[in-house]
Amino acid sequence: MLRFAPSPTGDMHIGNLRVALFNYIVARQRGERFILRIEDTDRERNIEGKDREIVELLDLFGIEYDDLIYQSRNISFHQHFASKLLEEGKAFPCLCSEEELERERERAQKERRPYRYSGKCVDLSLEEAREKGGFAVRVKRPGEPISFRDLIKGELTFAPFDVDSFVIVRADGRPTYNFACAVDDMLSDITMVIRGEDHLSNTPKQIYIRRLLGYGKEITYAHLPIILNREGRKMSKREEASSVKWLLEEGFLPEAITNYLILLGNRTPTEIFTLEEAIGWFDLTKISRAPARFDLEKLRFINREHLKRRSPQELARLVGVHPSLGGLVELYLEEASTLKELRERVDRIFSGEREFGEFEEEGRVLARSIGEIGELPKDFGEFKRELMERSSLRGKRLFKPLRILLTGAPHGPELSELYPHLRDHIERIVR
Repeated sequence: MLRFAPSPTGDMHIGNLRVALFNYIVARQRGERFILRIEDTDRERNIEGKDREIVELLDLFGIEYDDLIYQSRNISFHQHFASKLLEEGKAFPCLCSEEELERERERAQKERRPYRYSGKCVDLSLEEAREKGGFAVRVKRPGEPISFRDLIKGELTFAPFDVDSFVIVRADGRPTYNFACAVDDMLSDITMVIRGEDHLSNTPKQIYIRRLLGYGKEITYAHLPIILNREGRKMSKREEASSVKWLLEEGFLPEAITNYLILLGNRTPTEIFTLEEAIGWFDLTKISRAPARFDLEKLRFINREHLKRRSPQELARLVGVHPSLGGLVELYLEEASTLKELRERVDRIFSGEREFGEFEEEGRVLARSIGEIGELPKDFGEFKRELMERSSLRGKRLFKPLRILLTGAPHGPELSELYPHLRDHIERIVR
């Protein structure tokens, strides 16, 4: 069993989508179930509707899951297992206030050392803690290092000091991330966890929790390197290109985004492929250990290649125009690489707005001349000769304003190629 476990606290990041894709692919390869777990126990940070957005995006990208679980519905299990650890003396109640802990953190920062819990409450009895009111629950610091093998990073070892006596249940009864995650993975019988390397420090804590609870099954881990921006820094969620929603709004196809995220920091047998094709050859162990740099221009190239795979009719549907204009849309693929850019070029043709600049007079002459022709010839050469005869325009003074008149832009595909697709619409265009 594999899982994708996002939090409904904001827009889906490309790093999250890459994690979802890799988990789905590996689940398919191994013939195992794949679940979607919405980690919604942090009520203050949850955003209404973000869980539905996650589901809709997975559907859009063809990532099929076998079950949908909301972490908040497992809170009774989290609390039960925390009580078990308390009763067995593997965890202890903690009465330290947030203000007190914050002072300890500030002191550690001033002394330039990593903050670790002081151990003040480690010998506090459960009875005494109950008498004094609400308390948090902490696990006792492990007595030995925790080691595991990561499929991407290799053998890793964390000292007891790195794991520390961390909180597993807050004073208000809510589980912390690491505890809820460890228990849920145990309850779902998760066999492999693929996630970003920003979770690497969480892994020994989650392994430790399951060991304390007596769970003997080993989980295989793979931590994906972070994605860097073009400046070589960790890609921030505030950067537009990091948002899956933004990429879709800009006109990138789901299959192109999928292609690029699988390609990123990976060795693949081909550059352009579909998700189904990737399932046949994907190898998680071939992912580079080094961070991958996100290149929007590379994504644009891949997107254009996937657009070229679509039929003219499909392109027309995606751009939102009549199927008869599919061939026209296809011509603009040589200069446009997203659906947004294609829409802009087609919309410009039919917008009625024209900026002729120094060719203002020529533009008026050509519009009048076209109106005088009547039924337009099917051949562009004949159309051109007719215009030259009626307007007395030649060379640049003919072709520059004619292009602007017909397309609304000074540059673009050859007019001879555009003309067959525009012929039936020219009367409306120049009116």
